[in-house]
Amino acid sequence: MPGLCAAAPAEAVAEYADTVMILPQVSVTAIKGGQLADRTEAVTRMDREEIERLNIVNLKQVSEIVPNFYMPQYGSRMTSSVYVRGLGTRIDQPVVGLNIDNVPIINKDNFDFDLADIERIEILRGPQNILYGRNTMGGLINIHTLSPFTFEGVRVLAEYAGHNSYKASLGLYKRLGGGVGMALNAYATGTDGFYRNAYNNSHVGQERQWSGRWKTTWRPSADFIVENTAALSRSVQHGYPYRRVATGQIAYNDTCFYKRLTVTDGLTVKGQAGNVTLSGIASFQYINDNMTLDQDFTPLDYFTLTQKRHEWVFTADIVARGRACDHYRWLFGTFGYLRRSHMDAPVTFYDYGITHLIEENANAPGPRYPLRWDQRVLPLDSRFILPSGGGSFYHESEAIWGDFTATIGLRWDWERTEIRYANSSHSSYSLWDYEGPVPVVNTPAIPVDVEMSGNLHRTYAQLLPKFTLSYLLPAKRGDLFASVTKGYKSGGYNTQMFSDVLQQRIRTKVGLQQQYDIREMVEYEPESTWNYEVGTHLRLLGHRLHLDATIFWIECRDQQLTMFPEGSVTGRVMANAGRSRSRGAEISARYSFDCGLAAQLSYGFTDARFRDFSNGRENFAGNHVPYAPSNTLYAGLSYDRTFSRGFIDRLSADINCRGIGKIYWDEANSVSQPFYAIADASVRAWHGPFSAELWAKNITDTQYSTFYFVSIKNAFLQQGNGFQLGLTLRYDLQWD
Repeated sequence: MPGLCAAAPAEAVAEYADTVMILPQVSVTAIKGGQLADRTEAVTRMDREEIERLNIVNLKQVSEIVPNFYMPQYGSRMTSSVYVRGLGTRIDQPVVGLNIDNVPIINKDNFDFDLADIERIEILRGPQNILYGRNTMGGLINIHTLSPFTFEGVRVLAEYAGHNSYKASLGLYKRLGGGVGMALNAYATGTDGFYRNAYNNSHVGQERQWSGRWKTTWRPSADFIVENTAALSRSVQHGYPYRRVATGQIAYNDTCFYKRLTVTDGLTVKGQAGNVTLSGIASFQYINDNMTLDQDFTPLDYFTLTQKRHEWVFTADIVARGRACDHYRWLFGTFGYLRRSHMDAPVTFYDYGITHLIEENANAPGPRYPLRWDQRVLPLDSRFILPSGGGSFYHESEAIWGDFTATIGLRWDWERTEIRYANSSHSSYSLWDYEGPVPVVNTPAIPVDVEMSGNLHRTYAQLLPKFTLSYLLPAKRGDLFASVTKGYKSGGYNTQMFSDVLQQRIRTKVGLQQQYDIREMVEYEPESTWNYEVGTHLRLLGHRLHLDATIFWIECRDQQLTMFPEGSVTGRVMANAGRSRSRGAEISARYSFDCGLAAQLSYGFTDARFRDFSNGRENFAGNHVPYAPSNTLYAGLSYDRTFSRGFIDRLSADINCRGIGKIYWDEANSVSQPFYAIADASVRAWHGPFSAELWAKNITDTQYSTFYFVSIKNAFLQQGNGFQLGLTLRYDLQWD
């Protein structure tokens, strides 16, 4: 690289990912974090220019760019799985937190969305439980949308790409006087998907999304700010590219779709008096979604799963921070939330499923009079009410001695979760006589009526400590840091397992199997970790080279895993592994040159293995934790040049490569996705407020899989997206 062109002077080097950014004066982001977090965390920051250069509109597009951060593209937008440093699960509670304009998104099912006009993204790796509470043991994602105090003007975007993919957005940002600013944004995106269903030649992965955002900021003085962000989003998806391994085809007969409506409103108030800053964050969140799945994903009529849900959440956070002197800083905070979900999740068996999953099992012993179900459609009804709530108190103290800073943090978390269930099935069967020339009914219809209802609840309490030590290197070359932290992820209930419990009750009625213990099958325990980490942030060669490196070791107890229990037909269960260990390293580097060329590299390595885990039939000790990639890689070259004459005012180009793998798909490590790499490229030209960008993704059309599962003894893989070529037009008119 040094042979290409001369290095840029320090003052000309732009701040990019994994750097400390200078934020606008009106920023309200430093409510809990601050400069100390820059020195004691593995953190990646991306500014608006970097986000637009890489065409990032959702978290899945950040995957691999951040070392050891992986959010795969599979299933519906409800499936928002995030894996960080060997931690993560497919369903239920996340391992990372997500804040949008300071508002914590409580439900992981809301993580996967497209967002226009992102001002910056901050991804902190490692436990953030002290300041941000439950379900942040893997890290925290902060997304900040564009503020009218950062940009004032009009932003328009129009994009079209292969597979009938499009995006369109319109943003208006205006300061109204009196310290008031307002931002309005409307956004739409859609695609027909990359594949087709061979059964009916329909599009697979078709999607449409619409969203709107209204942000209001009031800053009457330098010491006081109020900001409110209200957002509305609607998503509709049809079909998923699940390819059956045995046939190599995507082919299923029943409808698959996911529809979601979300509404959020978050209010942030921040005031400063002397050395003390007091902040408050309150939010309302609502989700209404509807999912239907061809659960067997074959052309046969086995069964379908439907889930309809509506949920609301209230959150409140109060934070006080200040300093007593130049050598001591402190923070106190309290947080609380209330959450209530209503869910209908019936499973419906059809003729083929009734024959092969119920009748064949019942008649396997070869009875004189085999049974036959009278109804050829068998619904298993499941209804749930899931209320939960919790609160916490937390504190951090920072002591400074010269270039050393020590931080001690402590948080107490309390949470109560509950499930109220009502499950039922009403059907009948008859015994048939096949001895004669014509089969005849031997008995009248025998009713099979199953009703079960009840209430389960749990209370969790955790005390979470943290200790960090950092050292500032001479001449502002960077810092060194070390930390010890306890992480925590809450427990819960497996709603999908109730259909299996209901099936067992039906089978018991016909004299087949014993019943499941409901509490044992549907409850899962909290997950906890102890995290040990050392790292450095280095600014070398006159700040031309930005280098960040981290080494971590994680001891995990009761790690939550998504599994298929023995004998299950429809249910995925969250189970707890006894003990596991994850260790690894991360490195990010960026070097800038005075000719507008910049090189960027990030790499993450994770070795996550079970120490103590058995499902009762197999011992998985020593095996890799599934779904967590062993390696993430990002390498890119970018070029940016401004012209003083000619039609083109500015030109930029980017080429990059993303790598991921190896990923094991099961606890036995019998199936895996090898390491693969995807190359992207783009060229963008500006003329005044107009710009046009030509881009290509997966240039080599690499074939890869993002998900693996087994249903009715059939194995399936989800296809990754192939080659795509697109054109993006932008109009950014900034007012004086």
